[in-house]
Amino acid sequence: MMTVGKTTIGKIVAKNLGLSFVDTDKYIEEKNSMTVKEIFEKKGEKFFRHQEKKEIREILKTNECVISLGGGAFIDKSLRKNILKNCISVWLDLDIKTLSNRTKWNQKRPLLKKNNNFEKIKYIYAKRRNIYKMANHRVLCDNLTKKKIASKIESIYEKY
Repeated sequence: MMTVGKTTIGKIVAKNLGLSFVDTDKYIEEKNSMTVKEIFEKKGEKFFRHQEKKEIREILKTNECVISLGGGAFIDKSLRKNILKNCISVWLDLDIKTLSNRTKWNQKRPLLKKNNNFEKIKYIYAKRRNIYKMANHRVLCDNLTKKKIASKIESIYEKY
């Protein structure tokens, strides 16, 4: 889910485990020389999702690394199937109010408007929740520090 902290936590986990880190949104931005928001505005969500699927398939071929997927990537059935079969997936879950509050200072989200995003976040979360539940693991992030969240993910990784 957007604004949950996937990139921040992913970087910490990768560093602590001595693995490389890939943020799929940043990767797509670099490949297209545009921000995700610009891609959505200029080429549309369909183009972005196609690029996302293509690039994630390539990234998944990489040996052990920590990957931060864009909030919508796991929705794609073929990507999700590949991830569940070949990776350790972790859903970082956070309450909707906190997610919404985090969007107030981040205007990069192409699916959100600049004003009251609470209802939109609530809608997106409700729509995606049952799919996110399919992840191998869930970490409830409410009231946890970045270090504690990373530690929980590292413990999951070390069990494999």
